[in-house]
Amino acid sequence: MLPNDKNIALQTLIDQYRDQTKNVLDLERLSMYAITYHSTAIEGSSLTESEVINLLDTDRPARNKDFRDNLMVFDHYNAMLFVHENALEKRKISEDFIKQISALVMKNTGKEYNTVYGSFDSGQGEYRLLNVHAGTRRFPDCKKVQPLMAEFVAYINDEMSNADVDPIRLSFDVHFKFVSIHPFADGNGRVSRLLMNYILAYYGLPMFMVFKQDRLKYIDALESARNNEDMDLFYGFMYKQYMKFLKKEIKNKK
Repeated sequence: MLPNDKNIALQTLIDQYRDQTKNVLDLERLSMYAITYHSTAIEGSSLTESEVINLLDTDRPARNKDFRDNLMVFDHYNAMLFVHENALEKRKISEDFIKQISALVMKNTGKEYNTVYGSFDSGQGEYRLLNVHAGTRRFPDCKKVQPLMAEFVAYINDEMSNADVDPIRLSFDVHFKFVSIHPFADGNGRVSRLLMNYILAYYGLPMFMVFKQDRLKYIDALESARNNEDMDLFYGFMYKQYMKFLKKEIKNKK
């Protein structure tokens, strides 16, 4: 957890952000463009921020760029719209809801897999039936995914039923727990950050992104928290990213 003075500083930035942006037209759309750019860039998209804005404004793909990267951006934005709309409607989180988010994220870049455990389609939001790893990190066996996701959903709904819940901390917890399960064959990072923003939007807080230039620090924070069994390492990084986003947006609006 952050010291109390840091929490106060973050709340002050949130209040300033709300005050300065309450009358800005298309603020949510522009923020979603930025979040889409950074989230897809972290996952390997080669589009620049201006190319992302042009694609989403005009439906014209970026020239001389892998068309798959254009599809990744387009799908993420539509998934973000879906997440935001459902957050405003106070939809309860369920496994089906998470699968819907994944299906949108992977709509045009997913594929069918045939494994010893059966067949599944990542473009349909189906849980993986294969084992996955990232570098030296091995994620839970595919046979454990469904029960782990059931526990994960129950945890979220239990926390959200608590009137004293800290929504910012919960959003970071949801991100960390989800990506540690890695329930899908692809798109887990994007879905984890969308779920984080779902929690924030549900509680009326500004959504934000992990900055693509901080990708290595982000991965290190995730791994350090796991290896040291110390969530404060991840919380600290994510709080700083949130504050960085708010400061940037406040400065831009000035």
